Amino acid sequence: MSSNKKLPVKFASVLLIAFGILSAISPAKANQATESGKEFGPRVEKARKNNEQEILKMFEKAELPYPSNNIFLRVFKLERSVELWAKDMETGKYKLIEEYRACALSGNLGPKRRQGDHQAPEGFYTISGFNPASRFHLSLRVSYPNKSDLILGNKLFPGGDIFIHGSCVSDGCVAIRDEPIEKLYLIALDAKTAGQKIIPVHIFPCRMDKSYCESTLGFFAMDNEELKTFWNSLRPGYDYFEANKTLPEVRIKTDGDYELKQ
Repeated sequence: MSSNKKLPVKFASVLLIAFGILSAISPAKANQATESGKEFGPRVEKARKNNEQEILKMFEKAELPYPSNNIFLRVFKLERSVELWAKDMETGKYKLIEEYRACALSGNLGPKRRQGDHQAPEGFYTISGFNPASRFHLSLRVSYPNKSDLILGNKLFPGGDIFIHGSCVSDGCVAIRDEPIEKLYLIALDAKTAGQKIIPVHIFPCRMDKSYCESTLGFFAMDNEELKTFWNSLRPGYDYFEANKTLPEVRIKTDGDYELKQ
């Protein structure tokens, strides 16, 4: 079939149904554990024995109680950094608890737009699942694709199964090795158990207030106005948190770009 011919509506619908069935039985899907109550297991119990005291010290150093039911993650692709923040309920502002090094993060700067592009996404997400039996030790599922990704990306095959996980290999995911993921997994799990229903995850191409970031993004988007527009839509959310140390309220426009709620 020629690539420039449109699929009949009925045929496209069949493809979508078939893709859904295949996704449901694929090894990647089978490796997920997102249902409530399936976040625990032998690895989690062992991780708690090995890391509980160190986690308590991390929060004690930040002068915050543990567990926190108000944590937040930021990922910077260029810097290969994963930041863990927790809210100080007295001041209403977030404090940086720890910064983890991403030892593997595939793809280039820019958002994920289709299945198989090996890109880590960029945008505003949440933790949507916990996998205590991951092929990569422990993993936290990121809520890709969101509404923006579905508008701007491939409509039939946007991709999925994006995780922050252990080990040091990546195919669109963020790998931070086994020991750090044990701590991060436990802190996120304890936050959920303590009542946090939504754990935000903001993924940026780089630290957007830095001159090296601006020049790098300018190079990558030199002849790509769509990419420039997308990155410009990420910037207000980044700037808001940097200025206030509180989370911005972000909405997705009908064109797929982000903007701050007024």
